[in-house]
Amino acid sequence: MPLTGLIAAPHTPFHEDGSLNLARIDQQCEHLIRFGVNGAFVCGTTGEGMSLTSTERRLVAERWMKAAGGQLQVIVHVGHASAREAADLAAHAQSLGVTAVAAVAPFYHRAAGEEGIVEFLAQIAGASPQTPFYFYDIPSMTKVTLNTAALMQLASERIPTFAGVKFSNPDLVTLQECVQLHDRKYDVLFGCDEMLLAAWAFGVRGAVGSTYNFLAPLYQEMFALAYAGKIGKARDLQFLSVRVVRVMEKLGGLTAGKAIMKLIGIDCGPVRSPLKTVDVKVLRSELERCGLLDIIHKGC
Repeated sequence: MPLTGLIAAPHTPFHEDGSLNLARIDQQCEHLIRFGVNGAFVCGTTGEGMSLTSTERRLVAERWMKAAGGQLQVIVHVGHASAREAADLAAHAQSLGVTAVAAVAPFYHRAAGEEGIVEFLAQIAGASPQTPFYFYDIPSMTKVTLNTAALMQLASERIPTFAGVKFSNPDLVTLQECVQLHDRKYDVLFGCDEMLLAAWAFGVRGAVGSTYNFLAPLYQEMFALAYAGKIGKARDLQFLSVRVVRVMEKLGGLTAGKAIMKLIGIDCGPVRSPLKTVDVKVLRSELERCGLLDIIHKGC
């Protein structure tokens, strides 16, 4: 079945000493269920997956599956610089009964074009042969630039479980090529929250993002307005999310998002090095200065 609607990318919660705070996941999950999002994309960029050990990633996936209890779709990011390590994570995720697994392109030793990347991904997907597999395209982090539509074509031929792409890429032309591939056969989960309305106009019907942890009601209202043909009002809501994202970018991106979670009463703790934890007081002051604090509290 296709993945549709809003899928939050939750933060991985830590104690102040940097160790996992697995118990906090239960609160995060309850919050997302109450928000009405459709799923959780765990151990991705927002979840600081690349800053976790493989053992920690397994523990996080296990806790999310237990907490979700079938009420949320759980997609586990298993990407790693080592194909074997990623394959082990994928096999573990499948043993938990996750909805899907996803992986980024190899980002240290680089593959030779789309062919090489698909060969790398096929090793990972092959370890979870009963679980849908998604390519996670995020060039801002991996620094791997490629023709995503061409990669999807190759993956459709060589990876039996290939289900689509998490497209965290601002290239809206390539986005359209991905959406239209094979008569819209594959999921294209958009990952740029501040451009979601544009992606919706191009046919995207599923999205994964960090701001859905605390702004999901805003986006849900935006979609309702868009479907009702009230594009101007939908556009106004999208611009509110742009303003929130700009504040987050100013204060450190996902680190600011983690501070917002504390601001709304779900303390996910600090971030791990090399990231720097944002002072919640500074964040609150900046949001108030921009007139955005009420927007966040209204939805939560």
